[in-house]
Amino acid sequence: MSLPEFWFLLVGVLFTGYFLLEGFDFGVGMLMPIIGRGEENRKRAVLNTIGPVWDGNEVWVITAGGAMFAAFPEWYASLFSGFYLALLLILVALIVRAVAIEYRGKINDPRWRRWCDAGIVFGSWVPAIAWGLAFANIVHGVKLNAHKHIDGNLLDLLVPYALLGAVATTLLFALHGAVFIGLKTGGEVRDSAERIAKLLLIPTAVVVAAFGLWTQLAYGKSWTWLLLALAVIGLALAAGAVARGRDGWAFTGTALTVVGAIALLFGSLFPYVLPSTIDAAYGLTVDGRVVNGHATVSASSTHYTLVVMSWVAVVMTPIVLLYQGWTYWVFRKRITVEQIPAPTGLPLVAAESTGN
Repeated sequence: MSLPEFWFLLVGVLFTGYFLLEGFDFGVGMLMPIIGRGEENRKRAVLNTIGPVWDGNEVWVITAGGAMFAAFPEWYASLFSGFYLALLLILVALIVRAVAIEYRGKINDPRWRRWCDAGIVFGSWVPAIAWGLAFANIVHGVKLNAHKHIDGNLLDLLVPYALLGAVATTLLFALHGAVFIGLKTGGEVRDSAERIAKLLLIPTAVVVAAFGLWTQLAYGKSWTWLLLALAVIGLALAAGAVARGRDGWAFTGTALTVVGAIALLFGSLFPYVLPSTIDAAYGLTVDGRVVNGHATVSASSTHYTLVVMSWVAVVMTPIVLLYQGWTYWVFRKRITVEQIPAPTGLPLVAAESTGN
């Protein structure tokens, strides 16, 4: 395996880890108003399932973006030329969600909490939709010209394949989040999460299977059938486990589906990092190889840069994984409504008078 191939694999692993972990964060935020309806402590119990880990999960996308920028600068630059508005929308949504989560408990006022809840919902739904739209377009190909610039605008990203991808990621993350809430909570919150998971199973299975099959038939390779099979097996495992109330196995099933689906996208994309629908010769590949008789453009950095980055990755990646695994182990216990303390924070009037 060459260094550009290794770094393409590593970028794929980083994004897969991000969607695996942040996917249930999005799902929790999307479902919080439904599962937490009617009682403030129910909402807080739902939100506390991701409270200790959500910000750590977001580090994966920062690392993935940094790895893309350093290892494949042409990919990074060209991608932003056409996806700037979509990626900016994701960034704004993530910032709104972070602020809403952090400041929700700072002021003890129902109106304040409603505004924060709206921010959490907005910051969860938008990335769930936009990430699916973006990655489906990357696999489908974009109007990449000879100057490595993407022609067109945000509306050009709304092709049928990408729209189906957006629906698939949204439903999958919602199911992933419902299963995670069931795994991390007890009592009435867990019961509500399991009911939502059962309702989401069939539409999620249909849409994800349709999107996966379309991806495989249009862009896949012979070996990526295994990745599609992994996603389908995960859905089947999740369905059986949800029906039996086996939360751990249900989460394992949705996790396998997320991993299989994202790996299928990256496997179908390789050796391209950004195909061109204008001319195959304009497409960016990991190392500028000839693909189907067309010479392509290399997106990778210099050999020296990749060597230095590889040594850093070999040393630091195990440390980060061990630390994050330890975090999940420490906060592994279930949460119930009865464990949630009374709301704290400044009254709204006091907060306004002090300028907080």
